Amino acid sequence: MQWTLVVPLKPLPQAKSRLADTADDGLRPGLALAFAQDTVAAALECAAVRDVVVVTNDALAAREVAALGAGTVPDQPRAGLNEALAHAAAVVGAARRAGSVAALNADLPALRPAELARVLDAAAEFPRSFLPDSAELGTTLLAASRGRELRPFFGTDSRARHRASGAVELSLDAVDSVRQDVDTGADLRAALALGVGPHTAAVAARLPAGQQ
Repeated sequence: MQWTLVVPLKPLPQAKSRLADTADDGLRPGLALAFAQDTVAAALECAAVRDVVVVTNDALAAREVAALGAGTVPDQPRAGLNEALAHAAAVVGAARRAGSVAALNADLPALRPAELARVLDAAAEFPRSFLPDSAELGTTLLAASRGRELRPFFGTDSRARHRASGAVELSLDAVDSVRQDVDTGADLRAALALGVGPHTAAVAARLPAGQQ
């Protein structure tokens, strides 16, 4: 099974506000873009991925991910993350004859294509499934097989919310790069320890000493 990945990305000036303890206002938009670039680039290298579509209203981000080979869909609902994902999933599903679709976080700068393939191969066994984040509270990937609605419930306690919605929680070892999203400075340091992609590495090198 090959997947279309839908990757949501806020307008860059609004992204990653929880990194304020690590990166100032001048650096955070660049970090958010770098995270997305490395996430998209790794996803496009994954054998289980047919294509990647970024849902965003940020013109710079749209240009940069398109240069990597991703498609883009505007966030027309402008009603929040879950509405944006549902809209994008419906758009790509219709365009691709209702193929299998997964929502993937845009802040996985350490993402490894082989690990993502393992997660997607496991997801192919279920109508809907999800992968919890490294903190065991959130979600980094939500998958819906062909003909199924994505029904995203991202946000606070999304792990519990996705489980309550009937999605199967995927329990896999050695997929740390797919679970390590970046919301805080501690998250960023954990991702750097795993080994991030070149875009994130370049921006992170500009962080103050002790924050890298």
